[in-house]
Amino acid sequence: MWVKLSPIASPDKKDSMTPLQIETFFATLQAANPHPQTELAYASVFELLVAVVLSAQATDVSVNKATRSLFAVANTPQKMLALGLGGLESHIKTIGLYHSKARHLLQTCQMLIDQHGGEVPSSLDALQTLAGVGRKTANVVLNSAFGEATMAVDTHIFRVSNRTGLAPGKTPLLVEQKLLERIPAPYLADAHHWLILHGRYVCQARKPNCDKCAVQTVCGYKLKPAGPQ
Repeated sequence: MWVKLSPIASPDKKDSMTPLQIETFFATLQAANPHPQTELAYASVFELLVAVVLSAQATDVSVNKATRSLFAVANTPQKMLALGLGGLESHIKTIGLYHSKARHLLQTCQMLIDQHGGEVPSSLDALQTLAGVGRKTANVVLNSAFGEATMAVDTHIFRVSNRTGLAPGKTPLLVEQKLLERIPAPYLADAHHWLILHGRYVCQARKPNCDKCAVQTVCGYKLKPAGPQ
């Protein structure tokens, strides 16, 4: 799920995790979930690209529900173009911003056919030329479909990185750069998934579930004491 990010306070440098703490952080997440995967449903690189574009400001659950019927009839750029704008919108109308997303997807389908032989390109620059595809979307595709050690900083990763002291930064790009620098190489390929899942289910925005957090011992976040009862 992609949502607009707003800067949050970054921990001071002294509150950043040490290399040993970062190693422990990811070793713990790996032990609990050795082979993390995106929660978006897809069966090809093209389907993944479509699902990620649709996931902007929408939940993975809502995207999967819509793409179940969409991919049954249009799982290639050619078939999706054949649906036309109205036909595509009828499949994704339950997803937020579906009008603009449908237009972007049809433009992207045409670009894939005209410029890439109907295939999804495997470079960051080429992906970012596609309609509706920004840096985060491109990094998700590169990581999940092509196995590259990229870091797509969504709202969950941005929050976890700042709150824990893993990679403090005021912008998504700065957090991305710090994560790529600080995460040990053996964990880089799967780190994107671990951080998203941790932010989605444990280190949540309104109230982090610190009592259920497996990496609490290396986290720089301190819960505020409860008020008088």
